[in-house]
Amino acid sequence: MNASRIALVTGANQGLGRALVEGLGARMRPDDLVLLTGRDSRRVADAACEVSRLPGTRARVEGQVLDVTDTHAIACLAEDVRARFGGVDVVVSNAVARLLPEESQAERADEFIDVANTATHTILRSFAPVLRPGGRLLVVASSLGTLGHLDARLHHLFDGASLNQVEYAVESWRAAIHNRTAQEAGWPLWLNVPSKVAQVAAVRAVAAERRENDLADGTLIAAVCPGMVDTATSRPWFSDYSHAQSPAQAAEALLDLVFAEHVDPALYGELVRFGKALDWYGGTPPVEQDRMLTP
Repeated sequence: MNASRIALVTGANQGLGRALVEGLGARMRPDDLVLLTGRDSRRVADAACEVSRLPGTRARVEGQVLDVTDTHAIACLAEDVRARFGGVDVVVSNAVARLLPEESQAERADEFIDVANTATHTILRSFAPVLRPGGRLLVVASSLGTLGHLDARLHHLFDGASLNQVEYAVESWRAAIHNRTAQEAGWPLWLNVPSKVAQVAAVRAVAAERRENDLADGTLIAAVCPGMVDTATSRPWFSDYSHAQSPAQAAEALLDLVFAEHVDPALYGELVRFGKALDWYGGTPPVEQDRMLTP
């Protein structure tokens, strides 16, 4: 990486995103910069100030307002980072729309998909081209992101798909939800399943195009599963979170990927959990009555 490194984390006001910013700030050098992003300007400014004042923070931490549902804003930020710094070294796409068990999945579908999927597509398109050699572009997903969690009728939409094809599949799913034909077509009721599969498929699509060059210069693009994390977003979905990690604990495995001296080719373009790649074809479709969000 360059002498002065630039890192950016989305969804970084609280929870895992905030822990990742704190970890980056502690592990990076004084001349490095961490951009903490979120859509609320006051919360972003407060969070950046708080992290900057932590005893272990070494790097500079700045707040950057970014609403990930605004695709134009994502593209502009990527261009601004390129113009100001010549590129970026670390990007972690972590934003998620909070959804409660008692809420209608169909009624919240647009917001959920915009945050988890449309934003992921745009971040990959916008930041992959400005990622410096040796950089890291990580999309936070979950173990639900393997293809086997979807009905077999839907596998062809994501397996070996290009980013454009993944995007088309996601928009087809969105339309089916609005047309009330989703379950008939094989889409599960719970949004988190196809959303996570689509996130991982999008990462795989971009990685497939860049693999040879990225591995040659030590660049890593991957989806990451942090495991069960005790946050305000996940708590309502678990009856027992006694074994859940704190955000700081969950951030450690992701930070280890960021700061690994060498890129393991077996992890490139894959869904990585605790340093190991999960089988893309693994998993089984969840029982619809089970509302738990598998980590």
